[in-house]
Amino acid sequence: MIRVLIADDQALLRGSFRVLVDSAPDLEVVGEASDGAEAAELAEKERPDVVLMDVRMPELDGIEATRRICASAATEGVHVLMLTTFDLDAYVYSALRAGASGFLLKDTPPAELLTAIRVVAAGEGLLAPSITRRLIAEFARLPEPGQRVAASLDNITTREREVLSLIARGLSNDEIAGTLHLGLATVKTHIGHLLHKLAARDRAQLVIAAYESGLVRASVQ
Repeated sequence: MIRVLIADDQALLRGSFRVLVDSAPDLEVVGEASDGAEAAELAEKERPDVVLMDVRMPELDGIEATRRICASAATEGVHVLMLTTFDLDAYVYSALRAGASGFLLKDTPPAELLTAIRVVAAGEGLLAPSITRRLIAEFARLPEPGQRVAASLDNITTREREVLSLIARGLSNDEIAGTLHLGLATVKTHIGHLLHKLAARDRAQLVIAAYESGLVRASVQ
């Protein structure tokens, strides 16, 4: 069973999400939080696989709560899926930078939300092409990184850099395999090495590392 914690300041929405999640045979709700501080406390107590985290909450917002959860050794295996009614670039960037594994709008169809929970629980990270494009646009507005690639990338191989660059461009594993003429299993192995070497939680964090290191430069069409 995939264990889910729901954090939202609106009781009606929490109840709706609980009914939806509990309707899936492989998912179960293990707790509800009405603010970010409570979410961080429950995440440490319950150790859920996934936290459905609202962005805007009283006391402590969802982004700061995510930062606390992802920075704590006690909740190392907890993945955060951000939910919001606001489709704003700043939220996407801030949420992923805080350690979130994905970002969805609250009007996402129920079936897609359940799928997203499963994807995030598996450690894959939910970064759809549309989210990637908004994230790239956000990086394009940030100050230019230094000319030298960050030292954190010094120990990755040339092939791993190629894979990382394509991940940052929003390509799927199948697309990366086709572009680099590699087997899918080989691509997955390279991604596993990147996650380990860069201490990244998932694919979303690899995108952050690629842009913040200067390996990939953002451009807005």
